[in-house]
Amino acid sequence: MSTQHTSHKQVINRLKRAHGHMHKIMEMLENERSCVDVAQQLYAVEKAVIKAKRLLIHDHIDHCLGQGDHDPQSSQTLDELKEITKYL
Repeated sequence: MSTQHTSHKQVINRLKRAHGHMHKIMEMLENERSCVDVAQQLYAVEKAVIKAKRLLIHDHIDHCLGQGDHDPQSSQTLDELKEITKYL
């Protein structure tokens, strides 16, 4: 099993974007920007991290848990597992 999954590059890009937002948020706070502006950027960071996490989990389900011969029930179970991860 490869340690480099297909989504890792996308996850890294999302996390780099979140990192850039975090740096900008710190600058905004140092420059005493409005709380509304800061909250908006914090929300963007939160969503970026959530999407990166979901992408990583789905990739793990597909490439680690989903390997091998599976019957239709197993495939359905994996699909349901992926669906429920949106609530993480």
